[in-house]
Amino acid sequence: MGSLAADPLPHPFDPLSEKEIETAIAVVKKTHGDVFFNVVSLHEPRKAEMVAWLADQDKAPRPPRIADTVVIAPGGKVYDGLVDLATGEITKWELLDGLQPIITMEELQLVEHICRKDPKVIEQCVLSGVAEADMDKVYCDPWTIGYDERHGSKVRLQQALMYYRPHPDDCQYQYPLDFCPIYDADKQAIIAIDVPKVRRPLSKVAPVNYHTAGVEKAGGYRKNLKPLNITQPEGVSFEMKGREIEWQNWKFHIGFNYREGIVLNNITFNDKGNERPIFYRLSLAEMVVPYGNPEHPHQRKHAFDLGEYGAGYMTNSLTLGCDCKGSIHYLDADFPARDGSVRTIKNAVCIHEEDSGILFKHSDFRDDSTIVTRARKLIVQQIFTAANYEYAIQWIFHQDGTIQPEIKLTGILNTYTMNPDEDTHGWGTQVYPGVNAHNHQHLFCLRIDPQIDGHANSVAVCDAVASPHPVGSPENLHGNAFSARRAVLRTSGESRTDYDGATSRTWDMCNPGRLHPYSGKPSSYKLVSREVPGLLPKEGGLVWKRAGFARHAVHVTKYQDDQLWPAGRHVPQTSGEPSLGLPEWIGDGTTPIENTDVVLWHTFGVTHFPAPEDFPVMPVEPITLLLRPRNFFTSNPCMDVPPSYCSTPSQVAARNKAAAEGKVEGERGVVGKVVDGLVDARDKLSRLAFGAPANGTVTASGDGSCCEK
Repeated sequence: MGSLAADPLPHPFDPLSEKEIETAIAVVKKTHGDVFFNVVSLHEPRKAEMVAWLADQDKAPRPPRIADTVVIAPGGKVYDGLVDLATGEITKWELLDGLQPIITMEELQLVEHICRKDPKVIEQCVLSGVAEADMDKVYCDPWTIGYDERHGSKVRLQQALMYYRPHPDDCQYQYPLDFCPIYDADKQAIIAIDVPKVRRPLSKVAPVNYHTAGVEKAGGYRKNLKPLNITQPEGVSFEMKGREIEWQNWKFHIGFNYREGIVLNNITFNDKGNERPIFYRLSLAEMVVPYGNPEHPHQRKHAFDLGEYGAGYMTNSLTLGCDCKGSIHYLDADFPARDGSVRTIKNAVCIHEEDSGILFKHSDFRDDSTIVTRARKLIVQQIFTAANYEYAIQWIFHQDGTIQPEIKLTGILNTYTMNPDEDTHGWGTQVYPGVNAHNHQHLFCLRIDPQIDGHANSVAVCDAVASPHPVGSPENLHGNAFSARRAVLRTSGESRTDYDGATSRTWDMCNPGRLHPYSGKPSSYKLVSREVPGLLPKEGGLVWKRAGFARHAVHVTKYQDDQLWPAGRHVPQTSGEPSLGLPEWIGDGTTPIENTDVVLWHTFGVTHFPAPEDFPVMPVEPITLLLRPRNFFTSNPCMDVPPSYCSTPSQVAARNKAAAEGKVEGERGVVGKVVDGLVDARDKLSRLAFGAPANGTVTASGDGSCCEK
């Protein structure tokens, strides 16, 4: 049965509370006056202090609560600061030169209002076919400008991707406009407009809408769906203490910040009474979405949605029965508003269990003995909206010790206008008349801080390879030999590795000092990831320079406090010269990374060539990977999960003997009480889809397979 309890003091990993955010804001205002607050977030405890406290919470000093702040002062000056919440002192205050912090939702919302009133924008709208009186029907998606050498990084800019809506309920992405205004945040004004050489007037095609009225107009909804309910009459199987959760031998802390969204810390697994550390920290640390149209200004379309806007800031308030179904526990998120107030996103994180099919099963053909055990999984989820796209971020925990990060993409394609019969040159697809959806990639960077049975870890690359010895040789007489080729990555430079589908490449995070008693191999967790497209923008280009983390599938660095953001701390308007984040941390590549405290960075994702089936709203496209225990447990760690059905050979023989003697019905009878120990715990709520068979009998499966015959 689940439970919920809270410690009177915040856990050192807890996000800042509303009161703590207010305290930090008051301290900054008292010293520096009126400023705009872009960030007030937890400055994460130093790892050495935190590890000591986790090891002995009664005696070790509790890490202090520090607020990480980023503000913009009058004149566009940007400051990084740290506030000690216990003493009320500012311990760091640094003026940044040529760096722009994350763009807040309030900044994004201003751009549209400015565009509608700007004479130059109105002029371009009229030229495109929008009446001046219809400027209330003009919309824009504000994006950071990426980088534009004409404007540099000193001035805080956004670019406006323009659209039109004939009716408030129409999908604006069906009516893109062909020009791009540039917005100055300090002046709150449009300072330039990029206009294409070939003009493309506003499309007049009838809309296709995905809302209720639109679907009804197009023929209506399917009428062959019946209710599908998920019930947990005895409650959930997890327990919460504040933001710490325990479920099926797992224990971990659920954090949340403005940038990464969900952050999981101190992940351990109770292995028969031994609480073993596995990961110190897991998060989705960055992503880049480069678009593939080379025409100006489309080269600027490569969004770093986490570093430029923040998965936390853009997260949805989740709704019971819609985003999350079943018995759900929610966590809220508190953030500063630009004016120094505090805003709360209710239900920012949902936590729930789901059935996960068969956990394990075996039937013996010799004697009809069988065992089948059903699995369940725990899901920790957030969903954020980045302008047109939705990203459902799920951290899925399995009973066998596997962690499965999964991302589900949905929402709406980013679109651009096109003339009738225009050649897209292969850079995009006409998904609706007059609508060009450009090719693009979604590349995500997973930050994995392992503590596999401790913090002294190594990373190895593992490939499935055929024997090098020829057929007929003593070593490979019949040519069937193959093995796993494993190579430990010894330096940060050597760690820059790519996925190889031909060898089913995986990466092992392991503890060289902890060898398995049977296999003799080090205790490990394996990264299994097969959706790993390479970065398609070319070396030396703008995206390649700015998104250094995406140049390889895996990088490994030696742990350093505050090395959290693989594209740099402040991402908007960086030029990529020098490349920030991972490239600068790796440097000349000589740092040893063997048998030490390391961080593995993994870039994965999808290359999306849009199709009409993706429009006007995109069905979910999942991207998944696995973190799997290998040589970690002495045997299958989930054999203690109660089976749905289990019969041994001796039990089957005793049942058959009793049936032959007429003492009980045989294989097609009701069984379960003939022999002590036989388990029949099949779900009593399950039913035949179409009622009883013609003879009117409902029977149990003779092999105990949890199916009715």
